[in-house]
Amino acid sequence: MTASSAAAVPAQGRAAVPVLAGIADIAPRYDLLLCDVWGVLHDGTVGHRAAGEALIRFRRLDPEGRPRRVILVSNAPRPWPGVQRILDGYGVPREAYDAILTSGDLTRDLIARRAGAAIYHLGPERDGPIFEGLDLDLVPAEAADLVVCTGLFDDTRETADDYRAALAAFRARAVPMICANPDLVVERDRKLIPCAGLIAAAYAEIGGEVVYAGKPYRPVYEAALEKAAALDAAGPPDRARVLAIGDALRTDIAGAAAFGIPSLLVARGIHAEELGVLGEHERLGDAADWLARQSVHPDALIERLVW
Repeated sequence: MTASSAAAVPAQGRAAVPVLAGIADIAPRYDLLLCDVWGVLHDGTVGHRAAGEALIRFRRLDPEGRPRRVILVSNAPRPWPGVQRILDGYGVPREAYDAILTSGDLTRDLIARRAGAAIYHLGPERDGPIFEGLDLDLVPAEAADLVVCTGLFDDTRETADDYRAALAAFRARAVPMICANPDLVVERDRKLIPCAGLIAAAYAEIGGEVVYAGKPYRPVYEAALEKAAALDAAGPPDRARVLAIGDALRTDIAGAAAFGIPSLLVARGIHAEELGVLGEHERLGDAADWLARQSVHPDALIERLVW
C-alpha cells in the first residue's frame, strides 16, 4: 500500500510504512472495508464524525462500478443490534456501513451448537442480550459446564487477579470457556479499560480451555466475507481488494495479516501513548522505532480515520 500524500516511515528491516493523511488516495483500490468500531468510530464516550463521513464517501465511490461495501467488525460481546444502538447514540450515520458483525454474534453461534448447556455468565449484566432466545440454562459458577466470559463484572476497578480463585475452580473441573471479546483492553474516555481477553488469557495460562470469538481469529473474517457475498450477486471481492481498519495491533492488524488482507492502523486508539498522540494537540511523528519492535505491522498508519 502506498499513497501519494503519505509520509514514509521506515521500520528497521522491512519496507517503509506509509503514514496517510486520509484514505481518499487509497480508497479506489478496495471494494470492501472491514472496519473496527471502538477506537475508530468512537472512543467509548464520543463519536468520531469524520470517520463516519469517510466511510460514507468510500461507499459512494464509483456508483457505476462494483459497489463499495463497509462491514463493521467489532469485538463487542453483544449482538449487532446492540452495537447499532450505541452507534446511533454517538451519531454515527447508518449510511456509513452496510452491515455489522460482532464477537457477540459469533459467540451466540458457538452457544447454539451446545443446546441445553448449563452456562455461567462471567461478565456484567449489560451483556445479557448475548443469551436471549438461545437454548441454555444460566446457572451459578459451581453448576456450570461452560463459562461464557463477556468481560469483568466491574471494569472500572477490577483486574484479572480478582478472578484467580474462580478460574482455578473452573480449571479443577475442566470447564471450557468461550471468550466473547478477545480484546485485552479498550479505550474509554482516554483510559484503557480491561476486557474479557484478559480473563481468558489468565485462564489459558493455568491450562484452561478457551475458545475465542472475534478478532484476530479466522472465523470472524470468514463470516465478514460471507456477509459481503450476501450483499452482492457478484459474491465477495478478491482479498487483495479488502482492507481491514482498526486501532489494535494484536487483534485488527494481526488478524488481517493472518487472513491475508492488508490493514490500516488508526493511531489515536489503544496505541496512542506509544505512538505519541495521547494528547489532543500532539501529532503523529516518527513511528519507525515502535513499529520495528512489534511482531506484526500494518500496511499503513493514519492518525484518525478521515477521508
